[in-house]
Amino acid sequence: MLQELDDMKKILRKTLLLCFFTVAFSALNAQPPGGPGGGGTGNPSCFPPPCVPIDGGLSWLLIAGAAYGGKKVYEMNNKKVDE
Repeated sequence: MLQELDDMKKILRKTLLLCFFTVAFSALNAQPPGGPGGGGTGNPSCFPPPCVPIDGGLSWLLIAGAAYGGKKVYEMNNKKVDE
């Protein structure tokens, strides 16, 4: 009886996780490139010149790391209670 309940909880967690990622990433569609530039000074608006945005991927990496760390802490606490 308890084994079946644990199996159902695992399936429910996996299903909810899959639904979350499906909804979260469904809005991420490729956008067409913009039109030609309208002139300007020719200098980049950031310094140093490579101007690489790192916010999007870094945010998801931090969220995944926090979730993994939380899972490990939860498992360690449950292991101590069981012993």
